[in-house]
Amino acid sequence: MGLANYSELKTSIADWLNRSDLTALVPDFIKLTEAKLNREVRHYKMHNRANATLDTQFSAVPADWLEVVRFTLTEGNTYVLEPSSPSELSRRRAEGINTTGRPQLFCVSGDSFEVFPTPNGSYVSELVYFQKIPALSDSNTTNWLLSEYPDAYLYGALLEATPYVLDDERMVLWTQMYASTIANINAASDNSKTGGPLKLRVRKY
Repeated sequence: MGLANYSELKTSIADWLNRSDLTALVPDFIKLTEAKLNREVRHYKMHNRANATLDTQFSAVPADWLEVVRFTLTEGNTYVLEPSSPSELSRRRAEGINTTGRPQLFCVSGDSFEVFPTPNGSYVSELVYFQKIPALSDSNTTNWLLSEYPDAYLYGALLEATPYVLDDERMVLWTQMYASTIANINAASDNSKTGGPLKLRVRKY
């Protein structure tokens, strides 16, 4: 059985489970797997860019945002905003350091980015971030992860099915296969940045 699209993935999962009574739950297993994949996979193909004008203290994060890679002011001289925490920005403002100016720090506050200082004008920014893996559905039948790493979906869904299967032996196997696949995906992305696995060089004296 192929794993080229959402329909084939559902059929394959049902075949591996060998349980006809779980067919209706397979889409739920896939959705739960995607939630886990978004937490655990960090691959360069998840990078996305968004441009916005910063002119207020708070601005909305993109709907598909997972994690910041780089947040930069791009108008004039490029300036990289440094990550901070909500408590640190609150402390600075409480101590009267809340002057307006060019933003220097940012943090994630709820569904918004908060910048400090509060902008004293309009600043063009570029956000590079990890975006969510496009969810599979009957209308969106494939994505980059299913095309390149179908085993991540398969083993992840089988693992999510274990509360129904009650097969401890297979659960151990699926856990190992899933964990290995995620490690390989992240390692492949890391290797692409360096041209291959990092090697330790020992200096001889």
